[in-house]
Amino acid sequence: MTGRALALVSELGVDLQPAGWRLTGSGSGVDHRRARSLLGRDLDVFEEHAQGLAGPVKVQVCGPWTLAATVEKPRGDKVLADHGARRELAEALALGIADHVADVRRRVPGAAEILVQIDEPALPAVLAAQIPTASGFGKHRAVHPPEASGLLETVLGAVTDAGATPLVHCCAAAVPIDLIRGAGARGLAVDLSVLPAAAYDGVAAALEAGERVLLGVVPTLDPATLPTEKAVAEKALRFLDMLGLEPTPGLVLTPGCGLAGASPAWARRAHELVQAASKHLR
Repeated sequence: MTGRALALVSELGVDLQPAGWRLTGSGSGVDHRRARSLLGRDLDVFEEHAQGLAGPVKVQVCGPWTLAATVEKPRGDKVLADHGARRELAEALALGIADHVADVRRRVPGAAEILVQIDEPALPAVLAAQIPTASGFGKHRAVHPPEASGLLETVLGAVTDAGATPLVHCCAAAVPIDLIRGAGARGLAVDLSVLPAAAYDGVAAALEAGERVLLGVVPTLDPATLPTEKAVAEKALRFLDMLGLEPTPGLVLTPGCGLAGASPAWARRAHELVQAASKHLR
């Protein structure tokens, strides 16, 4: 996820070290060039399979706070530790996403809408001072909500300015829904299996405002027992009942999180399940 996001960033030099991705302060390393090449090849394949497509297209990118929590500065420690570095990285990411949206639109002219999902799994940990320092013996200071919102707004605003729809995905339990919506997200993606009751009002507010809510209702890894489409639909309907809401067009059933660790068979079946279950909500 980090390397794919950095593949969009051309304004900053980065390379891959044993500890992970790092800003270089100069030119990019071979791994950054390889990441950019892989992205280009993936887009070529996507363009080929999307011939004749007419409808929405969704892409996803690691968000600025998760990126700051996983990328190191040239002389060590996370970008998260440096106010200037994390803003510079977010601004470079915003420019890269805008170019990416333009590239996808050129490759898929039939895309009626481009949705850009900003993945922020580390955002709650950033806010709660739970990101370890490079030594592993300490934690980075908590980022105050106004700054967290402002930097996220930089990226979400770039998505909007590029003519796309910004969504934010956070599969952590302490998802800061109000902060995310206040930063300009026009949709949320959450995992129902870990969503606390305290977050229900935020989800309800998003649905009532006509925003998209991507609700994770099937496991991301191969389950021991395969759920049925009826069981998946009933899970979503029970959640809506607790919110006091009826199914809305903005509610989209999804897997709980990314499927990178799933088997190809389960990845395919998970999508089939949420598609079939969605028909019970209409």
